[in-house]
Formats: sequence, structure tokens, C-alpha cells
Amino acid sequence: MQKECAAWVHLICSLQRRGAGSRPAMAIEDEERPLRILFFPFLAPGHLIPAADMAALFAARGVRCTILTTPGNAAVIRSAVDRANDASRGAESALAIDIAVVPFPDVGLPPGVESGPALNSEADRDKFFQAIQLLREPFDRFLAENRTDAVVSDSFFDWSVDAAAEHGVPRLGFLGTSLFARACSDCTVRHNPVEAAPEDPEAPVLLPGLPHRVEMRRSQMMEPKKMPDRWAFLQRVNAADQRSYGEVFNSFHELEPDYLEHYTTTLGRRAWLVGPVAFASKDVATRGTDDALSPDADGCLRWLDTKPAGSVAYVSFGTLSRFSPPELRELARGLDLSGKNFVWVVGGADTEESEWMPDRFAELLARGERGLVIRGWAPQMLILNHAAVGGFVTHCGWNSTLEAVSAGVPMVTWPRYADQFYNEKLVVELLKVGVGVGSTDYASKLEARRVIGGDVVAEAIGRVMGDGEEAEAIRERARVLGEKARRAVEKGGSSYDDVGRLMDELMARRGLTNV
Repeated sequence: MQKECAAWVHLICSLQRRGAGSRPAMAIEDEERPLRILFFPFLAPGHLIPAADMAALFAARGVRCTILTTPGNAAVIRSAVDRANDASRGAESALAIDIAVVPFPDVGLPPGVESGPALNSEADRDKFFQAIQLLREPFDRFLAENRTDAVVSDSFFDWSVDAAAEHGVPRLGFLGTSLFARACSDCTVRHNPVEAAPEDPEAPVLLPGLPHRVEMRRSQMMEPKKMPDRWAFLQRVNAADQRSYGEVFNSFHELEPDYLEHYTTTLGRRAWLVGPVAFASKDVATRGTDDALSPDADGCLRWLDTKPAGSVAYVSFGTLSRFSPPELRELARGLDLSGKNFVWVVGGADTEESEWMPDRFAELLARGERGLVIRGWAPQMLILNHAAVGGFVTHCGWNSTLEAVSAGVPMVTWPRYADQFYNEKLVVELLKVGVGVGSTDYASKLEARRVIGGDVVAEAIGRVMGDGEEAEAIRERARVLGEKARRAVEKGGSSYDDVGRLMDELMARRGLTNV
């Protein structure tokens, strides 16, 4: 793929030297036809939402974008796409986004179970990933029936690089995480440093070859010997992305410059940083939900309006995290002990409140002065950008992390799984805009983990939202990063320019294939 890219550059220069006068009519007609990009996101909200935002970003620049997904997942992004299309009407050069809906493969899952958060057993998970493989047929059919200049495919569809190549379409990988986490994952797959570490879960594991010293605990990393199927999957994903035309990232140059340099120069991989893509969303209130906001969410912003600036801790752990009753009890105790106002989003599938909520905490909520609980979906971007919010207790999923960065809000980090421990390293040790609670267990929502005490949670919140020098320095760094994030997507910003560069390259590539 690297040789192919070099060949394109050589041919582009040759074509430019020939001049427009010698080009055939078909090439001139191709230049006038909009670019066509197919977005193919993984079937989970954390992947769907940024893909839809990215499609809105490119559509606003005159690219004809189509999102290929299944009925249940189309419902998650429908309102965001509709609002983006409404906003594009009358806008110069902007085009509407299409959603191409294909049936979810019949693999024995209950009707409507089409997404990661709905999986509640390992058996369901295995069936779900069987369905992921079966999506190749509708993906192939779309490319055979529709002229497409590029595919932005989720990296989890590792087979899509070969499928796209069969149709002569360049595939751009998109995993929806940070460059830092992607570099750490690449290092792990290449070197398997866990294998050489002592068996002790507390044993340090050094990730070699990165721009900074990155050291994890063994318990924070996937165990390849214990999860051979998942380890093999990660290896396939990394290999597929290496063979791709390049990768797009929901990040920006100023956030992780050392890792952009590492990724492109040391690893020799092509990357375009186009984020934060959430700024392209016209649907900040209901994005990512196929239902209306919960009644609790409806009054949340009005409640925040009554609170002093920077006085509220926002607590949310994304769509895939689940907390056990003892964990919920200690989190409630920590929020109480912190003395801070709070808004806590409790997932709809979490256990009954009677099983974990302390009496004192229930009384605190009943008074409504210090705390508010939202059961279900919350307008996270609106909450994070509210002046009353001064800290975010988060699982460090990349969407949430980048939304906090964009809002200039410091974080209390509580990673659970996947890339989240890497993102915590970026937030706490490199960017220095957060404080961790000491989470050490890499475990999915189906697995048990150590309970973190409420006093530890309260201390971490105080270190971010308190009056000391450390807290003030963290908040100032977060504020500066928020300003940089906004500038990145504005005209002339680094992400704005990367979008333009990618569009130019794809348009030039199209012209060359028709010469």
C-alpha cells in the first residue's frame, strides 16, 4: 500500500505537468462530480456516532456520503443525519447524507439485538461477531452497485480491506480511538510485552518503542493466553489497517503531536486527523439515541442553570460499562463525601437502586439541592459545555474523553476495558488534565472487578475540582486544550486542513484511474 501511495503522488505530478488542455472529457467530467465516500461503522453507539459526525463533516465540504448499517443501528444515528441534512439545505457546496440499510444477519439473536450494548452473554457475543462476518455480502453488493471513491470502514471489519480492494476502492480504517491508544495497541500486538512480564497482576509492563515511557500494570492489559481468540482478532485488525490506504482519526494535531509523528514516521502509516468530529453534529441534544431523552434529562440543564460555575461533577460511563451493586454503592458514597454538586447518568440496564443506594444518598437526591440522577440517555455534549460543570468522572472511552477535552473540562478517570486504560494514560500522564481513581482491572461488563472505595473517589474529585494549586493547574490546562480543539476544526485549523488534503488526494486518485 505504501508503494501504491508513492505511485499516486508521482502520477499526480505528471498529470499536473500535462495541463488541463490535454485531459480527456471523462477526466474533466469526473472533476465536476462530487467525491463519494461510504462510511461503514461498527455496530455499537461508540463507533456509530463519530462515524455519523464524520460523515456530516465531509458532507458539509461537498462530499456525497453514505452510511451503511442495519435497521436497529440506523435508528441510533437517524436524528443526527436528519438534522445534518436539514442544516445543509441552502448551504454552499454541502450535500445530503444517505443511510443505506441492510438486514441484520440471522444468527439466532433475538429480534432487535443488533448492537454491542444489547449483548448480555458470551454466547450472544459469539453470535454477534458471526453476524459481523456475514455483513461482507451486503458490503460487497453496495460497492458493486455504487460508484465509490473511498470507504471509511471501522477497523473491526478487518475483512473490509480485501473486499474493498477487490472493487478497486481504497479503504481508510477508522477505529474511533486516540492516536496514542492506537500506537500502544500496535506496540502490544508487535511485541506482546505481557508475555515477558511476571505473573503477578501488579507487575509493571513496559511498552517499548514509544515516544514516552508508557508503563501499565499487567492487570490493566488483555492476557493473550487467556483470550486467544480476541488476541488473534486484534492482530488481524492491526494487519488490516496496515494494509489500508490510510487511517482517519477523531483527534487533532495539537492534542498528540508526538504520536502523530511516531505513527506516520516511525511506523510508516498514513493518518489524517479530522476531529473533534462532534463539532460537526447538529444534534447535540439527542445524538446517539433512538428514543426521546429521559424525563430526568429534560430538566437537567435547568437544574445546572441554578448552580455556580465549575461546581458540578458530571458522572457517566458510556454505553457498554456496567457497575456491580457494591461499585455503585461506593460511587454514591464518594459523590456524597466529595461535597460537590453532581449529575450522575445511571445506565438503564444497571441493577435496581434498592440493591445499592445508601439511605443517606437517597435522602440527598430527594432534596434535589446537591445531586441529580439521570436514568437513561443524557445530552452529554450540552452538559459538558455548561458553565456549571467543573469535572467529568469518566470511563475514558475516546468519544467521552474527546468531548471533555473539547469542552475544556478536566477528568476523573475510571477506565474499565479496551482502549480505556491507554486513554487514561494520555489524559493523566501526558496531557495532565485528569486524576485517576486507581482502576486496575481490565474486564468487560460480563466480568467481575475490584471495588474502588468511596473515599478514593471523593479524593480524586477534590484533586480536580478543589481549590489547591494542583486542581487549578489541571483546570487551566484543560481550558487551553478546549480552545485548541475548537481552533482545529475551524477554517485554517489542522483538522480542517487534513479533511481538505484527504479530499484532494482522493479526487486526484479518481482522476488518475480514468486517465
